[in-house]
Amino acid sequence: MSRRLSLPAGAPVTVAVSPVRSPGGDAVVRRGSGLTSPVPRHSLGSSTATLQVSPVRRSGGSRYLGASRDGGGGADESAEFVHYTVHIPPTPDRATASVASEAEAAAEAEEVHRPQRSYISGTIFTGGLNRATRGHVLNFSGEGGAGKPAASASSGNMSCKMRGCDMPAFLSGGRPPCDCGFMICKECYAECAAGNCPGCKEAFSAGSDTDDSDSVTDDDDEAVSSSEERDQLPLTSMARKFSVVHSMKVPGAAANGNGKPAEFDHARWLFETKGTYGYGNALWPKDGHAHGGPGFVAADEPPNFGARCRRPLTRKTSVSQAILSPYRLLIAIRLVALGFFLAWRIRHPNPEAVWLWAMSVACEVWFAFSWLLDSLPKLCPVHRAADLAVLAERFESPTARNPKGRSDLPGIDVFVTSADPEKEPPLVTANTILSILAADYPVEKLACYLSDDGGALLSFEALAETASFARTWVPFCRKHGVEPRCPEAYFGQKRDFLKNKVRVDFVRERRKVKREYDEFKVRVNSLPEAIRRRSDAYNAGEELRARRRQQEEAAAAAAAGNGELAAAVETAAVKATWMSDGSHWPGTWTCPAADHARGDHAGIIQAMLAPPTSEPVMGGEAAECGGLIDTTGVDVRLPMLVYVSREKRPGYDHNKKAGAMNALVRTSAIMSNGPFILNLDCDHYVHNSSALREGMCFMLDRGGDRVCFVQFPQRFEGVDPSDRYANHNLVFFDVSMRAMDGLQGPMYVGTGCVFRRTALYGFSPPRATEHHGWLGRRKIKLFLTKKKSMGKKTDRAEDDTEMMLPPIEDDDGGADIEASAMLPKRFGGSATFVASIPVAEYQGRLLQDTPGCHHGRPAGALAVPREPLDAATVAEAIGVISCFYEEKTEWGRRIGWIYGSVTEDVVTGYRMHNRGWRSVYCVTPRRDAFRGTAPINLTDRLHQVLRWATGSVEIFFSRNNALFASPRMKLLQRVAYFNAGMYPFTSVFLLAYCLLPAVSLFSGKFIVQRLSATFLAFLLVITLTLCLLALLEIKWSGITLHEWWRNEQFWVIGGTSAHPAAVLQGLLKVIAGVDISFTLTSKPGNDGGVGGEGNDEEAFAELYEVRWSYLMVPPVTIMMVNAVAIAVAAARTLYSEFPQWSKLLGGAFFSFWVLCHLYPFAKGLLGRRGRVPTIVFVWSGLISMIISLLWVYISPPAGARERIGGGGFSFP
Repeated sequence: MSRRLSLPAGAPVTVAVSPVRSPGGDAVVRRGSGLTSPVPRHSLGSSTATLQVSPVRRSGGSRYLGASRDGGGGADESAEFVHYTVHIPPTPDRATASVASEAEAAAEAEEVHRPQRSYISGTIFTGGLNRATRGHVLNFSGEGGAGKPAASASSGNMSCKMRGCDMPAFLSGGRPPCDCGFMICKECYAECAAGNCPGCKEAFSAGSDTDDSDSVTDDDDEAVSSSEERDQLPLTSMARKFSVVHSMKVPGAAANGNGKPAEFDHARWLFETKGTYGYGNALWPKDGHAHGGPGFVAADEPPNFGARCRRPLTRKTSVSQAILSPYRLLIAIRLVALGFFLAWRIRHPNPEAVWLWAMSVACEVWFAFSWLLDSLPKLCPVHRAADLAVLAERFESPTARNPKGRSDLPGIDVFVTSADPEKEPPLVTANTILSILAADYPVEKLACYLSDDGGALLSFEALAETASFARTWVPFCRKHGVEPRCPEAYFGQKRDFLKNKVRVDFVRERRKVKREYDEFKVRVNSLPEAIRRRSDAYNAGEELRARRRQQEEAAAAAAAGNGELAAAVETAAVKATWMSDGSHWPGTWTCPAADHARGDHAGIIQAMLAPPTSEPVMGGEAAECGGLIDTTGVDVRLPMLVYVSREKRPGYDHNKKAGAMNALVRTSAIMSNGPFILNLDCDHYVHNSSALREGMCFMLDRGGDRVCFVQFPQRFEGVDPSDRYANHNLVFFDVSMRAMDGLQGPMYVGTGCVFRRTALYGFSPPRATEHHGWLGRRKIKLFLTKKKSMGKKTDRAEDDTEMMLPPIEDDDGGADIEASAMLPKRFGGSATFVASIPVAEYQGRLLQDTPGCHHGRPAGALAVPREPLDAATVAEAIGVISCFYEEKTEWGRRIGWIYGSVTEDVVTGYRMHNRGWRSVYCVTPRRDAFRGTAPINLTDRLHQVLRWATGSVEIFFSRNNALFASPRMKLLQRVAYFNAGMYPFTSVFLLAYCLLPAVSLFSGKFIVQRLSATFLAFLLVITLTLCLLALLEIKWSGITLHEWWRNEQFWVIGGTSAHPAAVLQGLLKVIAGVDISFTLTSKPGNDGGVGGEGNDEEAFAELYEVRWSYLMVPPVTIMMVNAVAIAVAAARTLYSEFPQWSKLLGGAFFSFWVLCHLYPFAKGLLGRRGRVPTIVFVWSGLISMIISLLWVYISPPAGARERIGGGGFSFP
């Protein structure tokens, strides 16, 4: 039996909760997980809610809540009760306790103290293992005044028949308010008194004959008469939002005796909304009258029912058919031309040089196959766009369930990873953190985590300085709406910063903030020296005290006559790294020691900024609040900021970046548990403050429950204007990724990606499609929501491949105990972390009114305060970042970031797509979402490409090869992933093909016997189609021809340098088990980097640095050999009696093609322009001429041997 409370705001109420007797006789209360809002609701009163609970009893995989009873007698002496105090928050329609009458409070308090009443239906219980259990009253409905004469019925059949309301019926004079017999409570009657009876759809007919008409008249004066105003009234229950269909009055409805209308007549149903009728009528009444009248126009458009929930958050547009159709046609033409060309080449060998012909044909076949793999996934490119206005209207507008208009958006946890403060400057990381804290997203829903995998005190104190400066920077960004919100990029931009600024105090405050930022940079840059000086001072004092202690011990030993102890050798003092409070830094020390080395230190968690309050905190005048700028009317709250350094110990495999990301996943699940995760590299800052909202549009729109991640393109700053080494990589990000977005979604590229937390946990999507048959034409729709087992045994083989969340139904009978018991074995021993999994799944659901949504959450469920952070929670988070937590779990194998590859990002995304998830590629239209830095030095760039290619080779030789993909992955998506793992092997054929022109020129032979018209025609068609395809790709992707050509050049540079080394390393790992190590890419500092103010020579100084690497040997060899070969062939042809110009031109053309592609590499070897002495070019020319003449003398052309001096070369 349930009852709804009606109390004045702020009134503390002690509630006795009786248990619900289960069929088996055990007095237990089943605890549902996330049936309404899983986030605990906190009181706004001065006192906190208290609850006395007996120990939690566990049975199987479910948790039950037992309560103790302190009185009440009766038949159930063994029954248990829960006592707790609830403070009701003030609402606009409920006055405070001070204005409520004492008589009402006493009467209601007396009634709720009755032990026989149960309030389980109006209360949600939250808690967990070793956590205090709390009870929170959900919906409140105010009853009428105590002085008004009214009778109530207490029996179950006499309750209110309004959908979702279980209050006692209001009987006026012993009968219902209407003659139809429809039972209605007093609250619902007050809402409907001015209108019609909900049962018969006519005016209340019994109101005039009762004695209570005078009391009702007072309410009628204030009642809302129009249907539009009635829609603005708060809902009486959550369930009233499900239906707008009501029955019409049917004769004999009151004769049933139970107060309910007669059976619904489906032949006469009508949609009712805003007091008018819908599409059931032949004509639409303009003025709300069903029978026409003056001014009635039959052609008027009806209102847009459900426009708010049906307006899409995103839209997808295909590329124009005027571009896409010729693009597909050219791919088909080129494929046919390649087929005929290869067939002709195989049927026409060159008998004069069979080995040359065979090598060229093998390379050409492989190149055709590689081109086909690269082109097929590009057949269906799409463009996407998000509508931020609809997002704000749907999730941040006041509603009946959310009258204050609090944000109903889900939480986002942002991960920033850093490993070495020497290669990744703390100032770069600080700018990334500041841009995250200033992002345009609800403050209470945002949390930022910095993972310092090196455990350095420098990163810790730099983050502390960042948190201090954020109190000035974030309010400044919110007040003036500056973009970008990375201070280095904002102050370093060269455009007019006064554009569109209208506040008169902007210039003055910008000048103050700029000066404060300059001081902040100086403080951060001086931290290494400050830490060193502080540590030296503390270590010197410790050394003096240790020496004094040793002298005292030696003197005491000498006095005691123990000569051995007196002659003991002094031990060297340990040089520790000290924090500013005079304590040892628990992480890595500058001078490594036991438990304080780079791979041997404790886990550290520090909340730099505490979780913000749920209500906005407005600032004030600078003099009043002690700030730097005037923040009047500006929300000065800051998101939660946490420093995390996971524990590392010798003998444990820490799995590099993937292990650090998994540690952050577990830590954030305990501390904030945002259902979505954004990961960024330390040098990738938020360039568009609305980027997080753009990503949420795709996650929360129709079909968003199948989206595992939203990938943003990577954009880079600090790249030289010519983009010598194709650092922007626009062909991949704007062509290939857009094309994959039209399939099953783009692949994950390591940064700038918003994840669904449950997808990272290894769960399958709610729905999936399997592709069978030839080319995957036969599709099978799968609904992967696990059904109730009904006591039947489950298939263990399927359970090993499928992992789905236990269903969270609207009742308590749908819990899968066996699936819940498997979660600790898969996720580890933290009960708090396991309990957070269904909460994250619930908060990440779509809204219930979203079209096509089967398991959604009600609107306003997330517009509640977050539970405050306490010491016990942080202590639990420390346990999940220990070095041994992942032992005997599925972390890194199925859950989280996948281990075993240096490109863990591609593998992680592949696993999600293989389970049936989809991904989305989000390109923000006006501003880039994120921007970072790229290595502009040739050596750093080659090592970066080497790491990527090595990871691809590892993928090719692992079970993550797309050849073993499941049927849930589309065919073209498999082709794209297979190409991602196979492309490094093209370097073997590319090396041979780049040397073939030189070999042809040296030997005087060519790949064909003669340059026939057929060969030239095929070559012309293949080249023209390639150029036309490039132009069309440029047209639909938006890149330029220069960027496409740079990509082609660096494809040859990487294919002749880093890719062959990657293939060699991958083979050594597979065959010999040699572990692969890679060098961390150095991040440029902010001096001339991101938004730097220096000139071009200072900004691009690294571009001209020559750092020798073994990766440069193959390209240098290819360039020298081809250059010498051209000189040799030209000299030999000139000396020949019968010169064969066709062979010279053929070989020279291909050699020139190779040298053109390697031109950026050669330019990088020369260093800064103008710095290479002219004599170097003179010597190079002389050496080439000497080698050419020597080759001609050793092997003269036929017919010229006698003129040169005999039958060949001979020593004197």
